[in-house]
Amino acid sequence: MTIKKVLTVAGSDSSGGAGLQADLKTFEEYGTFGLSAITAIVTMDADNHWHHHVHPIASELVHEQLSTIFSGGSLDAMKTGMLGSVDTIKLVSNVIDKYDVKSVVIDPVMVCKGENELVQPENGQAMREYLLPRATIVTPNLFEASQLSGMAKVSTVADMKEAAKRIIELGAEHVVIKGGKSLEDQNAIDLLYDGSEFTLYESEKIHTNHNHGAGCTFAAAIAAGLAKGLSVEAAVAKAKAFTAEGIRSGFAFNQFVGPVWHGAYNKADQRLLQ
Repeated sequence: MTIKKVLTVAGSDSSGGAGLQADLKTFEEYGTFGLSAITAIVTMDADNHWHHHVHPIASELVHEQLSTIFSGGSLDAMKTGMLGSVDTIKLVSNVIDKYDVKSVVIDPVMVCKGENELVQPENGQAMREYLLPRATIVTPNLFEASQLSGMAKVSTVADMKEAAKRIIELGAEHVVIKGGKSLEDQNAIDLLYDGSEFTLYESEKIHTNHNHGAGCTFAAAIAAGLAKGLSVEAAVAKAKAFTAEGIRSGFAFNQFVGPVWHGAYNKADQRLLQ
């Protein structure tokens, strides 16, 4: 059996639910081999209402990590998460070109869950310029979609379609906007756009606060699905089902946060690894 290799270039979540921890757990559940380059370390202050502290890793050290990773040959897919700095964003774009990575999932992380301020606001423009033109698929939530598209707010399916059109114009091959339970609709809705056709993915809303890491997990699952040869459409569909099971089985980590459980889908459906 040939093991597919999938890379995450992302921040480390010390609570274990999101970031590269979520990515690596997801890759494992998909039966792929995960590699990671750490771009930032995120800690949380339990004595100050779980306030986040982001500690970026120097781009030179990120470069050393990536050189180590690619010394093992080509990869089957990669994804990005929190990237820490404009220099690291430029570095990642150069690496994608240098090693001709075919399946690239860009998760444009801009806000830590539970926080309202942008993480490194200057990174948004750098993502638009250096990463979106290299993306097989970009996976913004509603807030990130508004930032990338330049729209004041994205809150309806019609808004999602307009934002998707604008994001595709920035160079991405596909965009899937995660409406999830944030839309004022009875279902959780995600929207995929390939530049010509919209595809809606709808599922029952899961009413829980135990969804920490859901966005990272969704993007990581898409990357792993692409690595295993799924089409973008099929990879998104499976990623949505995988993430929904994780949310449904989420649990309380402490009084502030509850992560998804990445092992839930395989426990419910052993066919995933076939």
